[in-house]
Amino acid sequence: MASYGSGEQGENAEPHGSHCVFDDNLATAAESGQACSDDVSGKVDMVPTRLYRRRWFILALFCFYSMTNAIQWIQYSVISNVIVDFYGTRTTAVDWLSMIYMLAYIPLIIPATWLLDKKGLRFAVTLGALGNATGAWLKCASVAPDRFWVTMLGQTICAISQLFVLGIPANLAAVWFGPNEVSTACSIGVFGNQVGIALGFALPPIIVPNNKETIATNLSYMFYGMAAITTVIFFAILLVFKAAPPVPPSHAQLNLEGARTWNYFESLKNLFSHIGFILLVIAYGINAGSFYAISTLLNQIVLTWFPDAERSVGMIGLTIVLAGLLGSVISGIILDRTRKFRLTTLVIYICSFCGMIAFTFVLNLGNISIVYLCAGSLGFFMTGFLPVGFEFAAEITYPESEATSSGVVNASAQVFGIIFTTCIGKLITDVSVLSGNLFLCIALLGGVFVTWFIKEDLKRQKAGKMNAEQMQEIEKEPLDQNNASYDVMFT
Repeated sequence: MASYGSGEQGENAEPHGSHCVFDDNLATAAESGQACSDDVSGKVDMVPTRLYRRRWFILALFCFYSMTNAIQWIQYSVISNVIVDFYGTRTTAVDWLSMIYMLAYIPLIIPATWLLDKKGLRFAVTLGALGNATGAWLKCASVAPDRFWVTMLGQTICAISQLFVLGIPANLAAVWFGPNEVSTACSIGVFGNQVGIALGFALPPIIVPNNKETIATNLSYMFYGMAAITTVIFFAILLVFKAAPPVPPSHAQLNLEGARTWNYFESLKNLFSHIGFILLVIAYGINAGSFYAISTLLNQIVLTWFPDAERSVGMIGLTIVLAGLLGSVISGIILDRTRKFRLTTLVIYICSFCGMIAFTFVLNLGNISIVYLCAGSLGFFMTGFLPVGFEFAAEITYPESEATSSGVVNASAQVFGIIFTTCIGKLITDVSVLSGNLFLCIALLGGVFVTWFIKEDLKRQKAGKMNAEQMQEIEKEPLDQNNASYDVMFT
């Protein structure tokens, strides 16, 4: 849980909300970010809220960390044929270099969420960045045909570090950003991960082309470069990343600081007693699981129809993710401006289904330009759904921890990702690429129906609105000069 009140309040602060100062003693409380009580009127507390300019730097630093972790997730799968030849292993084993990210998440999300809520953002992100760099350095020692186990070990450590990536955006956005920008901030947090996936698609085919004489050297370039970058990011996080601002950014967030006594298992019980949240978890899992399956198996899907298009695999993956980046940001902006969570979710889901149908039936046309176009439309909507799902979950489950709701939502994505990747990989091998893609089309259609039944109950928005109305009432209330000396300042 975020702890406010540490650090210098005035540094890089942007005016936001109301700030109250009574006498010299209470001024200290106000400056430390604590609520100021109006004992005379009997009304609710006048509480300060502030936005700090450094919130954008904190968010950017997290995005770079998330980006490097995502690159490492997909860097093997996009050149799976090269990796199979170099290590002399099976395609299934290379697929598991991607699926280990999903598998590690499922059993470890409980302790990871506990650490995030108990120790805070700084501890969790620093620990994740350390693991990310450690895994990257281990891979540097795996450049030999008999060391596939070393590269799997390094990838497993990076996969564990992902536990402190996927659940962070909603939590970081709530802790550092105001109510009118929290969805946008969450989208940008997801944006960083998607940039990493885009680079993971684009760079490996360029750095490690299918040339048996230079594969070892080129793998070394890729591994050592990533190790150096992740090390720099780790030390940057260690030195400057903060757990929370001195003063909370919103009334809803300050209410949580004062009112929420957090128990992880009690929180889980509350979440799973919420029918709307369960439906959202299933819908999110189907959508994200489909994206994971396509990303992992894209090399096999495309090379089946275009055998000499190895670099095009990376470029198609890049197209999917770049379009998704735009979709993520636009969906976040739409949510901040309209607050139509259910409608936005449903429209994006229907468009994802339509995009998957288009992608499925253009592959056999033999025109790779059309494949690029349909892949871009699929990525725009499918990836655009990810931040919407996070924020929708946080809204309907308030005041439960964003870390807990995000963790459960992401766990669902990993479960569906493993199931879909395994099933579709088997269908591609034993039946056809078309059968695998049709499997995803049917799954996404089911997700549309699940999403239709989710009830929109925006509890976090209601809490923020109620506090704003109470603040307006207090501001209109005359101050009793006989009982106390007040100095109300609006900053």
